[in-house]
Amino acid sequence: MGVLTRREALDLAASHELDLVEISPNADPPVAKIVDWGKYNYQRTKQLQKQKRGAKSPELKQMRFGLKIGDHDLDVKLKKVTGFLEAGHKVKITVFYRGREMAHRDIGFKLADKVIERYGDSVVVDQKPQLNGKQLTFVLRSSGHAKTEDA
Repeated sequence: MGVLTRREALDLAASHELDLVEISPNADPPVAKIVDWGKYNYQRTKQLQKQKRGAKSPELKQMRFGLKIGDHDLDVKLKKVTGFLEAGHKVKITVFYRGREMAHRDIGFKLADKVIERYGDSVVVDQKPQLNGKQLTFVLRSSGHAKTEDA
C-alpha cells in the first residue's frame, strides 16, 4: 500500500474491520500489516509450535565415577561420555566420595583434571570442578571447532 501516516493506516484498517499490526518496528519507516489479529496470532502460534517440535534441545547427560575407578573402567565410561558429546549433549560428571575418602579430596580434583586433559581442546568446561557435600561435579560440552577438525 506504500507509506501511510499512522492515522490513515488506522482508518483504512477500521474501514475493513481488521486490525493494524506492527510487523517491524525498527525499520525506517516502521512496517505494519492490516490483518485479522485473531487469525494472525493463531497462525503465528502454530508456526512457533512447529519450530519447537523440529528443534532438538541438547540434554544434560550425567556420568558418575567412584574415586577409586580403574583405568579401564574410566576408559569405558569416557567412551560413553564421548558419544554424548558428539551427539551435542552437555555432560555432567560426578565423582562421588565414600566414607573416609573425604579426607583425600585432592584425588577427586586430580581425577577431574585427568578427564578434562584427556579431551583437550575438543571440550569446553561449562562448570569448573566444585565440591558439593560428598560429590565433586563439573560440566563439559563439545567445543564447536572439534567437529570441523574431524570432518
